[in-house]
Amino acid sequence: MVIALAACVGASSGLAAVALTRALHFMSDTLATAHLQWWGFLLPAAGATLSALFINTLLRERPGHGVPEVVLAVLRHGGRLRFRSSFSRLVASCLTIGSGGSAGPEAPVVVSGAALGSNFGKLFGLNERQRVTLVGCGAAGAIGAIFNAPIAGLVFTIEVILGEWRAFNVVPIAIAAVSGTQISRVLQGNQIAFAHQKFDIGLPDIAASFGVAVAATVAAVGLARMINGMHHVAARAPLPQWLRPAVGGAAVGLIGIFLPAVMGEGYHAVQQAIDGVFAQGVAWAALMVAAKMAATTLTLGWGGAGGIFAPSLMIGSLIGLFYYRLLTWALPVVGFAEEGCFALLGMAGMISGILQAPLTGIFLVVEITGGYDVILPLIIVSVLTATFSHYLEPGSFYLRELIEKGDYVRPGTDARVLSDLKVREVMSTNPATVPNDMLLGDFVTLFEQSQGHIFPVIDRDNGFYLGVLLPDRIRPYLFDTRMHAALIVEQVMAGATPTIRVGDDLGFVLDLMDHHGMNHLPVLEENRCVGVLSKEKILDHYRKELIVQTGA
Repeated sequence: MVIALAACVGASSGLAAVALTRALHFMSDTLATAHLQWWGFLLPAAGATLSALFINTLLRERPGHGVPEVVLAVLRHGGRLRFRSSFSRLVASCLTIGSGGSAGPEAPVVVSGAALGSNFGKLFGLNERQRVTLVGCGAAGAIGAIFNAPIAGLVFTIEVILGEWRAFNVVPIAIAAVSGTQISRVLQGNQIAFAHQKFDIGLPDIAASFGVAVAATVAAVGLARMINGMHHVAARAPLPQWLRPAVGGAAVGLIGIFLPAVMGEGYHAVQQAIDGVFAQGVAWAALMVAAKMAATTLTLGWGGAGGIFAPSLMIGSLIGLFYYRLLTWALPVVGFAEEGCFALLGMAGMISGILQAPLTGIFLVVEITGGYDVILPLIIVSVLTATFSHYLEPGSFYLRELIEKGDYVRPGTDARVLSDLKVREVMSTNPATVPNDMLLGDFVTLFEQSQGHIFPVIDRDNGFYLGVLLPDRIRPYLFDTRMHAALIVEQVMAGATPTIRVGDDLGFVLDLMDHHGMNHLPVLEENRCVGVLSKEKILDHYRKELIVQTGA
């Protein structure tokens, strides 16, 4: 059943990708003349504002590209996504990119496909693991269709969205990627996005690829930090949230007056770089890189809807071209391959660095260009750039937001398994509480009949938690019957014992238990004891959850 649904989800994602592609082409053609008018710089501002109004005001969803929400749904919410996410980002990105915003259509179709997969799973009553798989199927079908690249769709989903390779995921996700790609090929033709002539790769090119990796790392890390910094600037702006994207859109429009190539996806410049027909010189290539990075930062940083793939491909191709021309100027006697080869290397490096996903960079560039002849330097650049970027940045462009908020837990770790468990479902409810003024003798009688390990002490008047009675604490008084009528429990309780809250992370709880040498802790909610949590029950539920997640 999952295999059949994977094909359906992939096909649906492919249709969404085709619809967005055609809508973008229609808007681009329709507004081409308007961009030439003196007021044309206002078009990206208007598109971004309408996009924000649609997302924020009408649908009440968060602004931005939405991929972190998909990853969070996979990590924390069992793959649950709202149905409206299947079309909300498509409309928003169409308005942003179609009006001239510097972004790509990839992230919106990923969100759309993932939401379709999630709701297919909900419709057919699938369990959590199967629903997560269908979310991945939607993402794979979307990337496969938008780029005509099924392997890239599969690898991107595993590397970025799911974050782990699992045998039960690979087959349905591969089927979905092929299904989405085939829908695109039927409706739009089986075309390589950026065709090129064959390149002859030699040892000088392989040696020079290390320099491309360094340049791509600088650009990838720089772009990610620029966008993140602009997010913080926009958040502090004294403007309504729906109006903030207009600021970035207007700035992009002003840049576009002088450098129209930086607006939209920028694929025309990519093809020029690959074909080796980029007529302008080194300084102009550097200016284009800086302008595209600025335009992308303004578009996405101020809340425009769109993805990072297309800008990264353009920036990477121009970095490769810039690096090649400097190299041939410095070493004119060395026989390097054509500059189009280095454009491909720059594209792979930029994608690998910004996503910290080397396989995605390799297979995406190979599939959209047919560049199998440059596979060796392509691998070197992709792996090195992803590695360097990982050391410089805490996470990829799509994961940084989750990492900063503490929501990202790396798959396949103990922390990930524990993150799927909640204190409320593990704790023992109805704890054996005792009032603070109970005589010790009465408590001893209760203790003899109870199986509890700790006994929360509460205020008799208001029921608030005061502390706990621990067996070790009262042992000196158990056999001294004279003290039974002389002491009350509040006098012998441990008031400084650590407590936990219902919303605490179980990883934190285990660390707290180990630090204080305790196996049981009281659980509080609004200063009242609602349960007792034991290390034994945590580990028992951990084992059961591990079996579920690994399919053992």
